[in-house]
Amino acid sequence: MLFGEIAYGPIRSRRLGVSLGVELMPLEHKLCTFNCVYCECGWNEQVQKPKLPTREEVREALERKLKGIRSLESGVRSQESGLDVITFSGNGEPTLHPDFKGIIEDTIGLRDKYCPKAKVSVLSNSTQLGRPDVVEALRLCDNRILKLDSATDEMMRRIDMPVNGELDVKTIIGWLKVFEGDFILQTCFLRGEHDGKRIDNTSEEELAAWYKAVEELRPKQIMIYVIDRKTPEERLEKLSREEMERIAKPLIDRGFDVSISA
Repeated sequence: MLFGEIAYGPIRSRRLGVSLGVELMPLEHKLCTFNCVYCECGWNEQVQKPKLPTREEVREALERKLKGIRSLESGVRSQESGLDVITFSGNGEPTLHPDFKGIIEDTIGLRDKYCPKAKVSVLSNSTQLGRPDVVEALRLCDNRILKLDSATDEMMRRIDMPVNGELDVKTIIGWLKVFEGDFILQTCFLRGEHDGKRIDNTSEEELAAWYKAVEELRPKQIMIYVIDRKTPEERLEKLSREEMERIAKPLIDRGFDVSISA
């Protein structure tokens, strides 16, 4: 499932409400620093010179969409009116774009002009947080939604399959700490198998490590969710609502704000 437009939607997001998506990666294929077994965009493709939309192309596409949404809101109410959020996500990792900070600055200006109530959100896999420009850009956003699918190296590598095979959880957690809790932690829980290896971030050992990381990071909100669409690895199991509630309960009991999409 690839997104074929720079600005797409609005669509109704399970976690964010009415969302206008912004695509900073190639429209023809996935480009990401992870190769997650559950990613709805499929596997990474080997492309020598990926074609990214330019900053100007992104600004123009976004402005056209926001103008259209404002005209809808000023007339008859429709399913596309009442925009809640402008979301950077799509066919890979948005923070890979070399002009990411400038694009965020443009987006905030356009948001303020056309849809001032909408929040600017970025869904990121946290792998580019070692870059100061990415951190600065994310600080400008309303919602920094940052991934941590496992707090153990082995399971993180089985689920997320980072392109950089040396990336470890300790490094990611260290990067996340720079926000001092002012971010939303996002985790996908699942079980299954890939390449002959068991995948399960719901075991007692896995959850203990994840709860410990959450206590260290103290995020302002935690989003936990299950697979919802076709995945590139077909041997994956969708967890039940009851299982997700059991995972969330210890954190809720400790005062954390946890939302469940199941």
